[in-house]
Amino acid sequence: MKLVCSQTELNSSLQLVSRAIAGRPTHPVLANVLVTADAAAGRISLTGFDLSLGIQTSFAAVVEGSGAITMPAKLLTDIVSRLPPDGPITLSCPDGEEQVELTALSGSYQMRGMTAEDFPDLPLAQNGRPILLSGAALVEGLRSTLFASSSDEAKQILTGIHLKVEEGGLEFAATDGHRLAVRRNQAGGEQGAEPFAVTVPARSLRELERLLSARPSEESISLFCDRGQVVFLWADQVLTSRSLDGTYPNYGQLIPESFERSLTIERKPLLAALERIAVLADQHNNVVKFSADPSTAELLLSADAQDVGSGSEALPIRMEGEAIELAFNVRYVLEGLKSMAAQEVCLKLNTSTSPAILHGDAEEQAFTYLVMPVQIRS
Repeated sequence: MKLVCSQTELNSSLQLVSRAIAGRPTHPVLANVLVTADAAAGRISLTGFDLSLGIQTSFAAVVEGSGAITMPAKLLTDIVSRLPPDGPITLSCPDGEEQVELTALSGSYQMRGMTAEDFPDLPLAQNGRPILLSGAALVEGLRSTLFASSSDEAKQILTGIHLKVEEGGLEFAATDGHRLAVRRNQAGGEQGAEPFAVTVPARSLRELERLLSARPSEESISLFCDRGQVVFLWADQVLTSRSLDGTYPNYGQLIPESFERSLTIERKPLLAALERIAVLADQHNNVVKFSADPSTAELLLSADAQDVGSGSEALPIRMEGEAIELAFNVRYVLEGLKSMAAQEVCLKLNTSTSPAILHGDAEEQAFTYLVMPVQIRS
């Protein structure tokens, strides 16, 4: 194998696939990146795979000899990232050997790899007709929901994002049992596609969002799902992941059909006030009290950290319904507000212990964020 490529292309591609390299590999080859050179296509592909998440990307190169070898991912990335940008890099490895030589304008390096035969095959489940998805809709949906997924491995199904494709639209849902984020995009899926639902680990979808954001593509993303594996395929990139077993909660039943109270407030001032109050809330239990009164058209935010201090801020609101006092985990509310872009948000609720819903303005009605209040101890 022998090829010449640019430092910039190789470095950026290594940064992407390194996200799928095992931190504590069960086999030495899983700490390596698979480098494959194709002389006929004039391309080099890099693959990282930790047996759960797989990322593959390719780019143009001058390939003098086809071949494949695996190389230590961290060592290769650390060397390449420090080489002069935009300069040519030559990778060469004689057939049947495992010693790779990397040559740049500044010097040369030798490193021992492992044969490509030792590297596990990427599960490219491409059976049947793919479901075509909009890249922009995928990014939007993932950014709106990933933060609400659970990190508790004991609730494994909740560590994923539930993706539904139906009637040409996309729906993303994430919940950790304390809050629920749902994003609906009516133009994200292929018209006429068969209804489809799958739950994918949030970790894998964070990498998908990073990939799509780092290298945006106007092409549709092809989604394949087969035997516990999902594959996202587009342009020169592939991301594979296992899917999560089990039945995702029927989250639609959690969202109340009607509300007795609604508060409309400017998002940015609310966000800023909560971030200030959170300084105190963080000292105790992350709880911030919300007191809303239509007669004063004000929302009072307050936090009391015992033996540390207390604080409060008032914000103007438009309110329908009777006065109410309730409390939330401030981190949950902040994360929901940060995922929105609306100028105004509407907080809809019934009682101080029932689910509360945060909506954006008319342009963000496709996003629903449910938060469970915290019981106030008298």
